[in-house]
Amino acid sequence: MSPTLSTALISSGDRAPLIARGVTRILGGRAVLRDVDLIVPAGARVGLIGENGAGKSTLLRLLAGVDEPDAGEIVRPARLGWLPQEVPFDSGMPVSSILDTADAPLLALERTIEATAALLGTDPGVDAAYSAALDEAERVELWSRHARRDALLDAFGVAGIPFATPLGEISGGQRSRLALAALLLSCPEALVLDEPSNHLDDRAVDALREQLLGWRGPVLLASHDRALLDEVATELVDLDPSRRAATGENGGGQAVRYGGGFSDYLAERERERQRWQRQHGLEQRELSRLRGEVAVGARAIDTGGRPPRDNDKFIRHFKGARVEAEVARRVRDAERRLAELEAAQVAPPPEPLRFAGLPPGTAALEGDDPLVALESAAVDRRLAPVTLALRAGDRMLVTGPNGSGKSTLLAVLAASIPLDAGRRTAKPRLRVGVLAQDTRLAEPHRTPRELYERALGAGRAAAVPLASLGLLGPRDLDRPVGVLSVGQQRRVELALVLGRPPHLLLLDEPTNHLSLRLATELEDALGTHPGAVVVASHDRWLRRRWSGTVLALGG
Repeated sequence: MSPTLSTALISSGDRAPLIARGVTRILGGRAVLRDVDLIVPAGARVGLIGENGAGKSTLLRLLAGVDEPDAGEIVRPARLGWLPQEVPFDSGMPVSSILDTADAPLLALERTIEATAALLGTDPGVDAAYSAALDEAERVELWSRHARRDALLDAFGVAGIPFATPLGEISGGQRSRLALAALLLSCPEALVLDEPSNHLDDRAVDALREQLLGWRGPVLLASHDRALLDEVATELVDLDPSRRAATGENGGGQAVRYGGGFSDYLAERERERQRWQRQHGLEQRELSRLRGEVAVGARAIDTGGRPPRDNDKFIRHFKGARVEAEVARRVRDAERRLAELEAAQVAPPPEPLRFAGLPPGTAALEGDDPLVALESAAVDRRLAPVTLALRAGDRMLVTGPNGSGKSTLLAVLAASIPLDAGRRTAKPRLRVGVLAQDTRLAEPHRTPRELYERALGAGRAAAVPLASLGLLGPRDLDRPVGVLSVGQQRRVELALVLGRPPHLLLLDEPTNHLSLRLATELEDALGTHPGAVVVASHDRWLRRRWSGTVLALGG
């Protein structure tokens, strides 16, 4: 059988499940995860979602065996494939080193077959080992692995990189795509993937989707890619610590399962929140009634809340101790019900962290001329000639395959790289804000509040406080950015750009690493910005909703 992408992923072994039981992880004195239970059976493709900082990457690292839990148990298949959100690398090592690491278990299997074949007939145990090795070789398509490697590298857009190229000389996106191709080539028994579609163009995402849909072992992936989740997820798990306060369901309440894709999750999450609000409202009304009953006491019970009439006084005196005993019993019952309900009451639904939108502060520049214009602007081997003009209020989405020059175009618009041909013109005093594709906070010891004030100045930071943007929770404003998650660091970078909204806002893959809710809120907020906005993105969900101009590079 000729190797194809659709047959490349055949899992090995007995396809054991991936399990977390009562897992707790303490980082920096804070419980990032507490009593998390999660089972991913063979054949399931579970999407892990949640707000930035909720612990998604922490849980994935525990399941992959990179870190150890502070409490609880992890059960995983013997050969597990792990793709981190940011791939570690030695800049001096060649590209081939990544592929050689992936090929190692397959080479070991090949050697086992050769060794046992030479001893066939000498021992029944050797014959059984040889047969098992052949079965394994069939499952992982051992003898077509080189053709599968070439197909995967081509699908992920890295086939043209010479194997001798040092890893430090290729982009972070290329390294991530190489690592993903190598991981799939190794055919592990289970996949644990942290943002696998970052840096993937449409063709590469199609290849990844095909791989995941054909996977027979357990798959757990954390992803911001709403379209991919709709297409491949058999269920979603929302890693939300607020659930513990609400219900305590699903193994401690922090990992809540939803069947179906992202669109189904949105609808069910909204229904769940409405049920939560209704239950909390009913309980609060009952608590108020019981507190009133206890406070009013015997007179409210005996007289119904009205002042006692002369006849009431006579009856109370006549009945004497028997009436007082009944009143005392009813008050005690109300006090008991009140204590029970106060102890078991559902907490109010926490207000989610919501992006407040772009703050004011973009003063219009005089004149009707474009903010920036390019005339046949080109950069050798990076950007084919482009002609465009952007005015205040313009919205442009830049699309195209990897390598077509999207990031280069944004750099040209920002005047951060020189042109090899053509011309760029811009209005005087044009203020440009750039959100780069990769996270680049150079001072990990600084807090978000410190970085924000240094970038904007004390006056602007006081006028538009970082907390008012709704990008970071109060507890994260004064923590070193180095201890924040990648998604939270991305939020800090976004705050540095948006704290003083520029005339020209350039966003390179803005939804990478951001939570699904924030990605949607950011997309909606861009429509209200009085300046021009240019977005370069592979995000298919964003592209489907886009209502502005679209510039397709690379054909």
